Amino acid sequence: MSQVSYISKQVADLKPSGIRRFFDLAAQMEDVISLGVGEPDFVTPWNVIEQSFHSLEQGYTSYTENAGMMELRKEISKYLIGNYHLTYDPSDQLIVSVGASQAIDLALRAVIDPGDEVIIVEPSFVAYVPTVRLAGGIPVTIQTEAEDEFKLKPEQIEEAITPKTKAIILCNPNNPTGTLLLQEELEQLATVIKKHDLLVLSDEIYAELTYDDAYTSFPSIPNMKERTILISGFSKAFAMTGWRLGYAAGPTEIIAAMVKIHQYTMMCAPTMAQHAALEAMKNGRQSVQSMFESYKQRRNFIVSSLNEIGLQCPNPGGAFYAFPSIKATGLTSAEFAEQLLQEEQVAVVPGSVFGANGEGYIRCSYATSLKQLDEALNRMKRFVQKRM
Repeated sequence: MSQVSYISKQVADLKPSGIRRFFDLAAQMEDVISLGVGEPDFVTPWNVIEQSFHSLEQGYTSYTENAGMMELRKEISKYLIGNYHLTYDPSDQLIVSVGASQAIDLALRAVIDPGDEVIIVEPSFVAYVPTVRLAGGIPVTIQTEAEDEFKLKPEQIEEAITPKTKAIILCNPNNPTGTLLLQEELEQLATVIKKHDLLVLSDEIYAELTYDDAYTSFPSIPNMKERTILISGFSKAFAMTGWRLGYAAGPTEIIAAMVKIHQYTMMCAPTMAQHAALEAMKNGRQSVQSMFESYKQRRNFIVSSLNEIGLQCPNPGGAFYAFPSIKATGLTSAEFAEQLLQEEQVAVVPGSVFGANGEGYIRCSYATSLKQLDEALNRMKRFVQKRM
């Protein structure tokens, strides 16, 4: 048999997800408490599940429009107007995607030519760098620092820009740090972005999970809507990760290009999932609020507990992640995560998988019950006391 590899160099060079590696390790062990994967522990609200049954019972088993059901796009449009005063025409400025991740992929492939540079703010969601590369672009990373609360500064964008820079990806609230950029801070970033005529992919999948301060959607900043692709979805706030339903809103030309790629690759998002998402938009707000209150309680608990056991942890403004420093233990983030898993059966994610400046930190998802969090923190305390 030939020894020639048929795998493209671009794909062969991609590293496997660091998050999945720890998830797979934990899955092989018993009595593991996972603070690893960013997934709600809540089951999708029953009225949403039930609507998917009704969808099938009524015979909705065919394709929908490539851009998604018009009724769902209209409801998303109402939501964006109601929450952020953002008006998007559901006929040609919205697309329903197979999760927010697909929306990011579609957006990048729609706008990136080979060699275009895309600025990524680290620590960052693990998919951004590979997705830019798969689109033919060149990821250019900016390192934010803990002493700045991992907040991006306008001058950092200035320093990263070259004649090849085309876009920047913003994630607000941030995964993995939970850092929330406030309106004034976004306005300062917008000044530089406009000056250099950059396109923005604004990943706002955690926007509903903002705890202490008012949330500002980036395209609501003056003059930013026409240069921003807003990415969001139903996975986090509605506890619908497995349904794979996301969406993008943006300028007509870009959404049309995204729909074109979608036509040839995915056709449309699953029909029964779209009906479920429609129910979530119409009648799911009370469930979202209930889950929000629980996440907030858990955030306060885990942050307080981590600081008590000596792992310095700032208060995250949003999402459902704590990002404590483990530098006092003298371990690297990978060593900490591996040893904690082996000795105490608690799964966390090394900060290093989110970028170079994530070294010295771990990501702890608090999307699990208070009882489980309490037990995980007791085990972590025992683990840390042996090393400090």
